[in-house]
Amino acid sequence: QVHLVEFGGGLVQPGGSLRLSCVASGSMFSFFHMAWYRQAPGKQRELVAGRGIDGSTDYVDSVKGRFTMSRDNAKNTVYLQMNTLKPEDTAVYSCTAVYRGMIYWGQGTQVTVSS
Repeated sequence: QVHLVEFGGGLVQPGGSLRLSCVASGSMFSFFHMAWYRQAPGKQRELVAGRGIDGSTDYVDSVKGRFTMSRDNAKNTVYLQMNTLKPEDTAVYSCTAVYRGMIYWGQGTQVTVSS
């Protein structure tokens, strides 16, 4: 069983920045494929960024150049640095871990971009 807890959401003005953190339990973190998803009200959940164990990262087109996903295996943590935030980035952001064919979800953290 893998437990994930996200931190760092909140209210930010357009153009601002936030950094989300996701801390995972367990000793096999370096073998987890990690990703960030988001779901806005009335919209389908979408994959924002995914980072494999080889270090490669993919981003949805709408966040390329603005969001950066990174991981610190020593801290069992992945981050999502979000810059130049837009109102359309408002959503609940959740991290996931995939390990041995199982997908685990965090509880999510709300990000609201509004003036």
